[in-house]
This record gives sequence, C-alpha cells and structure tokens, in this order.
Amino acid sequence: MDPLSDVIALLRPGAAMSKPISGRGRWGVRYAAHNAPGFTIILDGECWLSFDGDEPMRVRKGDFLLLPSTPSFTLSSHPGIECTLGNPMEAPVRHGEQEGDPDFVSLGGTFRIEQVNAPLLLALLPSLIYIPASGGRSERLSRLIELIMDECGHDDPGKEMVLHRLLEVLLVEALRWRGIGADDARAGLLNGMRDPLLARVLRTMHADVRANWTVAALAKIAGLSRSAFAARFGEVLGCGPIEYLARWRMALAKDSLLRGAKTLDRIADEIGYESASAFSTAFRKRLGISPGKFARASAEAATA
Repeated sequence: MDPLSDVIALLRPGAAMSKPISGRGRWGVRYAAHNAPGFTIILDGECWLSFDGDEPMRVRKGDFLLLPSTPSFTLSSHPGIECTLGNPMEAPVRHGEQEGDPDFVSLGGTFRIEQVNAPLLLALLPSLIYIPASGGRSERLSRLIELIMDECGHDDPGKEMVLHRLLEVLLVEALRWRGIGADDARAGLLNGMRDPLLARVLRTMHADVRANWTVAALAKIAGLSRSAFAARFGEVLGCGPIEYLARWRMALAKDSLLRGAKTLDRIADEIGYESASAFSTAFRKRLGISPGKFARASAEAATA
C-alpha cells in the first residue's frame, strides 16, 4: 500500500454513527470537542460553522467537511447568533422551528478510530478537510455517506467490516482531494505525497520498513544531495527522514502489540531491529514503557 493507505489502515475506522441534521428559521447550537473524527455533507440550504472562536465559515449545498479530530464548534443559521449547548445523539436532529419544511438539511456523523496510534497519525493529516461543491466530488461523497447511514441502520451480518471499509474509502476519498491547502501545518504527509521526489522516498520507506535506511541512501532515491534532501524532507514533513521512519516503526509495533498475535522477535524482525532486546530498548526509550507492559495495559483498557 502507499503511505496514505498505510496510515488509514492503522487508524482502523469503525463503529460509525450517522444521521440527518436539519434546521428552519433562526437557530444556533454549540458542541464541545470530542476525540473522534466527524464528517458532514450539506444536502440543501446553507449554514455557518465556526471552530474554537474562529471566524465563521459559510457552507452551502454540496459542500463536504471532515475533521480527523473534532474540536469544539458552533453550527448556526446566521453568523453571530446566540447558540445553545447541543448533545451528540444518534437520532435525527431538527434545529430551530419544528414545523414546516426545513431550509437546511445535511447528513453528518462521527466514527471511532484506534486510539493507540491516533495522536501520531492524526498529526500527519490536515486539521480540517473542506471540499466545496465546486470541487466536483460531492456526488461521490454523498453516495458514500448514504451507504454508511444505511449500514448503521441495520444489523446485518458483517456490519462492522462493511462500515470499516466504507469509512476507509471515505477517508481516502477526502484526503486525496487536491484542493487541500499545502499551507496546512498538519498536512505533512499529504504534502510529501504531492512532492514527486519525496513521494518516491516515502513509498520506498513504507514498502521496506525493515531496511537499514540512511539519509544518504534516501537522498539518492530522491535524486538530491544529502543536505538538500534532508532540508526538503524536514520542511515538508515536519521532522527528519530517520525520525519519520522511527515514528512509523513504533506505530507499526504498537499496532502489532495491540493485536497480540505476534512475538517480540517477530515484531522486531518485521520493523527492522536486530533482536527483541534491541527493539524493547528502543520502544522503552521512546515510549517510557516496555512492550510487554504496553501490551498488557492496552488489553486491560480494551476489556474495561
């Protein structure tokens, strides 16, 4: 898989909640931050959206938004309107006047991601993905959300797997949109994948994480001098290439420990350490805990 697919695979999205949200007249609602991705597509009308006191942005029919991690926000019919506190719920929501046809309709939802690697992986993604209707993807995104809503409304066999795949597709579809701003400080991986030279390096590193990569060897793959490559990688990705590799190796290790199906020797071999001892030392140095204690703590948290 390519690096973006690798990241989404480790996030393991699932257990979605999706619902229609509508409004009529003058209304405003405020939601607290929650540690889960959120998404919405506007089906009719328009509304105003503001995050953490930022200037409100107008979203219109056909616009799509996805937040890998959802901060506190307000949703309103008009900018600057007084907002009431809202509570997330699975049932359809109607804001403002309860009688008459709504003048605003959207489909919105949230889903769960694997928390073990969430801070690292979400740091590689944009804080907000906004795809306007003019971006030409609203029909595809709308179909995906309708499929997610339909799956959420039934308890058919294989529901969790279907949701997992649909949410992965939704994330990929949104993240590969070319309109995501290159000036987003958290869009390092996307910017790296859009740089032809760095994309070649990232694909190579992800394809062979076991290799004993050096900056010089990676620079050769990029076709740049060692210093030019290191500077370019650091500027676009926000860290050096060897640090990026170390972080990715630890993300893979944590995922394997969480699943609990591999020995330390096998994990060490798969991510490029000479022995389980060398891997354990590196893991403890970076995370402050041994792999064994990490695995046990994760298992206890999962059953709590």
